Amino acid sequence: MTVDPTSRYPKPPFPEQSQPMPGRTADMTPQPDHGESSYKGAGKLQGRAAIVTGGDSGIGRAVAIAFAREGADVLISYLSEDEDAKETAKWVEEAGRRAILMPGDIQEEAHCRAIVDKAMSEFGRLDVLVNNAAHQKTIQSLDDLDAKEWDTTFRTNIYSMFFLSKAAVKVMKPGGAIINTTSINADQPTPGLLAYATTKGAIANFTAGLAGLVAEQGIRVNAVAPGPIWTPLIPSTMETEKVKSFGENTPLGRAGQPAELAGAYVLLASDEGSYITGAIIPVTGGRPML
Repeated sequence: MTVDPTSRYPKPPFPEQSQPMPGRTADMTPQPDHGESSYKGAGKLQGRAAIVTGGDSGIGRAVAIAFAREGADVLISYLSEDEDAKETAKWVEEAGRRAILMPGDIQEEAHCRAIVDKAMSEFGRLDVLVNNAAHQKTIQSLDDLDAKEWDTTFRTNIYSMFFLSKAAVKVMKPGGAIINTTSINADQPTPGLLAYATTKGAIANFTAGLAGLVAEQGIRVNAVAPGPIWTPLIPSTMETEKVKSFGENTPLGRAGQPAELAGAYVLLASDEGSYITGAIIPVTGGRPML
């Protein structure tokens, strides 16, 4: 049975809500859908091992659930959101796969190396790296953006991808896949998210360049570009009025749910995507990326 994408999930306006960073899933209204009840696996990642950064909630949780139901063990990297991370691990384990929790700050190169080392020690292999964790802050003027915030955004969003990818490529075998989360902001930057949007443009370029650099090793590198997706990042980093109307600027008239991105990551991680590298898959609710 087909489903009307314009009415599949709640449309704005959303209830007024605000959270301290980095936000908690349990405090969101409506609750995001990560595919807990809807995602059905088909063994596309059977026996593989993956790292998912930002795996505690949002897109990362949806990817972890999908990967597990496709047969992969998952290391869940996250900053400090223990409650959310344990919930993600529960879903991975209910799918019959191993879940390893790895809290810590991916701004630091040593921690990024430790994440890859942990995956290798626990799983004995690393097949997929999903660079998904991100930091953003909404600003009203350039005066609201200082060097510390700029540095935090770049170290979290793009430095970490360099650190993790460098460590992962050393242990990945041919057939390995790196998947980066960029954004519609790489193509259509939101002025109030200047630092975040700038890093997302850098991620798109990093993806294309790294894909060419490691192609001879049989490692594919791609990216997914979400549009407005309903995750804890939204109520914890955006003004209340913008949260209320979040997603209404898309042709589909609503925000996307994390579950709606999982299939793109599975495609890029699996053998079905064996001839896809250096690509960006937009999942934007109809906002074009040309």
